[in-house]
Amino acid sequence: MASVLIANDQSLQRVGLRMLLTAEPDLTVVGDTASRAEAVRMSAALRPDVVLLGGRHPWTDDIETIRRIAHPPRLTAVPGPTAVPGPTEAPGPAGPVGPVGQPPRILVLTSTGDEGYAYAALRAGAGGFLLEDATAHELTAAVRVVAAGDAVITPELTRTLIDTVRHERAPRPGERALGPDTFTGRERDVLVAVASGWSNAEIAARLSIAPTTVKSHVSHILAKIGARARVQAVAFAYEYGLVRPAA
Repeated sequence: MASVLIANDQSLQRVGLRMLLTAEPDLTVVGDTASRAEAVRMSAALRPDVVLLGGRHPWTDDIETIRRIAHPPRLTAVPGPTAVPGPTEAPGPAGPVGPVGQPPRILVLTSTGDEGYAYAALRAGAGGFLLEDATAHELTAAVRVVAAGDAVITPELTRTLIDTVRHERAPRPGERALGPDTFTGRERDVLVAVASGWSNAEIAARLSIAPTTVKSHVSHILAKIGARARVQAVAFAYEYGLVRPAA
């Protein structure tokens, strides 16, 4: 069962999305809100698997919201009003405890294919994009894919992402650069396959390895580049020239 938090400033869209998602036996809506600030608070409190972000907010607000949800502060319990106990004393009343475990994954429901928005959102930590004219089946399928840790990008937005990366400046001297030993040979094969849009099952079949091995390679790749979602690995592969866009 995948849990979803809906953040959308359009009242009718929130109602429709809630009805659509709750009709699915394997999806549950844990809350909805029109406020981006409230979405950040609710995501930390409710810890949904997916935050479905949409509406007509300025995209700069969305980027900050995505960043705050995808990278919550790691707080620890703080002592109550009494003095901090010594090593042999019992702890006092605990204060709030910050987010633990895996932060929610974010699926952006958007009306635009603007490359600046798409690329900034991916950088901030979005796990997928879907245009607002998607069908009900496409939306529910996308929620499931993002909840499972995979990426969702429409073909139109994939083209936009690639075009944006093509025109990005080259890294300046002193900035992070890839060396030949950054990835193992198999990791490079998997990263190229991921950037080419293959699913884990397709990668496993084409490389003659087990699906669990593919997942392990993807996890290692994400760890090495400091990313949380496959879609960020796609951007990374194009940005650093591991995959070349078609002319």
